[in-house]
Amino acid sequence: MADAQHVHHALDYVEFAVADTAASRAFYAAALGWQFNDYGPEYSGLCNATGDGEAGGLRQDAAAPAGGPLPGLYSADLEATLAAVKAAGGTITVEPFSFPGGRRFQFRDPDGNELIVYTAD
Repeated sequence: MADAQHVHHALDYVEFAVADTAASRAFYAAALGWQFNDYGPEYSGLCNATGDGEAGGLRQDAAAPAGGPLPGLYSADLEATLAAVKAAGGTITVEPFSFPGGRRFQFRDPDGNELIVYTAD
């Protein structure tokens, strides 16, 4: 049965690399009314409009270039997607790892665009 909230390989989540998670969270809350789930000092999940999930997040990363969002794709089979990305010439920048609620990896396409692929538990 397919996951009712996610579609395989559809754009599903966007992360923003930020220098200071707390300051960025305060900015977006004040400016746009966004609400967050906090996962520690370096990550905050952006609650979606319905309040029953997340649409993105703020990821603290001082080395990341400013202004570059990190799109996330849901995968029904993370290992198969990892293999397909490698076979197609993508470069894995962050090997698969677990996070609260699932697993993920990051890759760059041949043009240098970076994306997340994740699966839920």
